[in-house]
Amino acid sequence: MDSYLAPSCKQSFELDIKKSRFITSVGRINSRAEGKQFIQLVKTVHPSASHHCWAYIAGSPNDAHQYDQSDDGEPKGTAGKPMLNVLTHSGLGNIITVVTRYFGGIKLGTGGLARAYSQSISEALKQILTTQQHVTSTLLIQFPYTFQGKLDHYFAQQSIFIAKQLFESNIS
Repeated sequence: MDSYLAPSCKQSFELDIKKSRFITSVGRINSRAEGKQFIQLVKTVHPSASHHCWAYIAGSPNDAHQYDQSDDGEPKGTAGKPMLNVLTHSGLGNIITVVTRYFGGIKLGTGGLARAYSQSISEALKQILTTQQHVTSTLLIQFPYTFQGKLDHYFAQQSIFIAKQLFESNIS
């Protein structure tokens, strides 16, 4: 995977389902720590909400080690898992979603909850602004000065970005 789409900014969307209010906050994150900070921020904005369910992909969309989710008190498997399912099928990466629920008095049942949280994420993803995220790797190579011209030419031909060069006994 050379690149993928990621949210370009924080956005919020609202959906009413059977008198319950579902507010979906979507943001861009680069790590699990940033994800936890985003969740805490949403909780401070909506302190009286019934639930703050969340799911995120803290990196490339095909890196399952960067996935996490939470039902935040909703019945097990009715919020976080359906939300993460929508995210993993979206092809987006570096994304976090928090669905804040204000209970409206009508119980939705486990199937209804799963559909409501999935729908909240699906509707938000239709409207978010995205940017292209390029997959990069940082490498350190060392070579003698005699190879500098050839390697500089190769790097330019391959669109390889050189972040830093050190000129010592060899070039790094």
